[in-house]
Amino acid sequence: MTHEEIAAALDSKTATEQTNHQLAERVTELERQLTWLNRQVFGERSELQIIDPAQQMSLGEGIIEASVAGIEAPSTTVQSHQRRSKKRGDAVNESGLRFDAAVPVETTEIIDSRIKDLDEGSYTLIDEKVTHRLAQRVGSYVILRTVRKVAKIKATGMILCAPAPSQVLERSQADVSVLAGMLVDKFRYHLPLHRQHQRMLDAGVTLSRATLLNWTQQAIELLAPISEALMESILRSDVLTMDETPIRAGRKAKGKMKRGYFWPIYGHRNEVAFIFSPSRARRVIEDSLEDYDGVLQTDGYEAYASYAKRVNGIVHAGCWSHTRRHFLKAEQLEPELTQSAITRIANLYEHERRLREQNLQEKEKLLYRSEHCKPIVDEFFLWLRDTLDERLLLPSNPFTKAASYALSREESLQVFLEYEGVPLDTNHIEREIRPIAVGRKNWMFCWTELGAHHVAIVQSLLSTCRLHGVHPYTYLVDVLQRVATHPASKAHLLTPRYWKENYADNPMRSAIDKTRV
Repeated sequence: MTHEEIAAALDSKTATEQTNHQLAERVTELERQLTWLNRQVFGERSELQIIDPAQQMSLGEGIIEASVAGIEAPSTTVQSHQRRSKKRGDAVNESGLRFDAAVPVETTEIIDSRIKDLDEGSYTLIDEKVTHRLAQRVGSYVILRTVRKVAKIKATGMILCAPAPSQVLERSQADVSVLAGMLVDKFRYHLPLHRQHQRMLDAGVTLSRATLLNWTQQAIELLAPISEALMESILRSDVLTMDETPIRAGRKAKGKMKRGYFWPIYGHRNEVAFIFSPSRARRVIEDSLEDYDGVLQTDGYEAYASYAKRVNGIVHAGCWSHTRRHFLKAEQLEPELTQSAITRIANLYEHERRLREQNLQEKEKLLYRSEHCKPIVDEFFLWLRDTLDERLLLPSNPFTKAASYALSREESLQVFLEYEGVPLDTNHIEREIRPIAVGRKNWMFCWTELGAHHVAIVQSLLSTCRLHGVHPYTYLVDVLQRVATHPASKAHLLTPRYWKENYADNPMRSAIDKTRV
């Protein structure tokens, strides 16, 4: 072979090796994506991490192995304890059915047919046996028929008649119980209005879907000032948590919807408010937070960090949960390094759990974190730097990307060591986003952007109700009746947190609820 042929063969070999290497990398990447997809579809979604699986014993395996080997299994002394009482009512029968006083009970008395026709003096009732069954009325609706007597005074000819019962929506046929029920069904239990309309038809009530939509919109507009007061209360928090989640809102073209975003903002008093915007740009953060001065905790979206750098007085805190998720993506290619990183992060969460158990507050909380958490954090970032220096990992390696993600946010991930009110992660606000995610699978989208704003109003109030243990139906029934005469300057008193303190003990009820009490 000539020199030219040898050179061409070498070049061809080199090109083939490069192609094979690229294909191998592509196959590895596709396998990683497939593993991730299988986990999302079929795998466990929980982020619970067991620090030392070897300490876990399953189905008494250690006891069985010891008995087989003829070795007496080790025994431990268990301290006596008292069981905590059930929170949701008391068990009323052997099957364990529990319910509270809000559940109506209809009693039916049955007497044995053999003594039914006997004289009462011929037998004595010595006891009674009670059984309970849970029953349901499908689509139970009631028509409240009010009859007002009209009288005429004979002497003067004056005609008298009692005024009509007050109603939330002027010249409407909807009782406040229906308005509150529609909002709770749609935004708490994710039942779209068209399904509620079908349920009404099945129950014998004929209304147009447009009527239900109008009732819903008018009721939400009454709640708008309360939502604004809730937002003002949240912006006075020492620590804010902010996130965003997509939603389809507004018609873009035939068969297509625009993409918008809900921006939840969580205050340290366990209040959350949702803001709708058609954009995910930084200006939404600027417009929403206005003159806020405090700690802002978010995920790794760069818009938050960019905003915090430009605004004086804003301290940006990061999220350890999002950091951990990036390392999980490298679990297949770098299992040892990934496990080492996750174990270090799990140790942080273990100390936070102990901190909560001890109920430490303020300075004691900071001292505990400084003593136990700070060494773990410092060692974690030092280990990441050493690993990247010692290991020749490609930039495309998922572990390299995860380590770079963490190192670039080192400062924000250490904020919780200096501010006692900052948690390790943003999981608390992600839990409040969940109803929006579930709603996307049910009511699917908002036909208009105005409708998306209405969703944000209701979701803000219902989510905050849940955080404060306020029953959403009772709250809405009371507030919808009270808001018409309530001073606008005191709208904050109708937010769930203040409402629980001032009105929860004696709430205003609907006409149908009064008959049950």
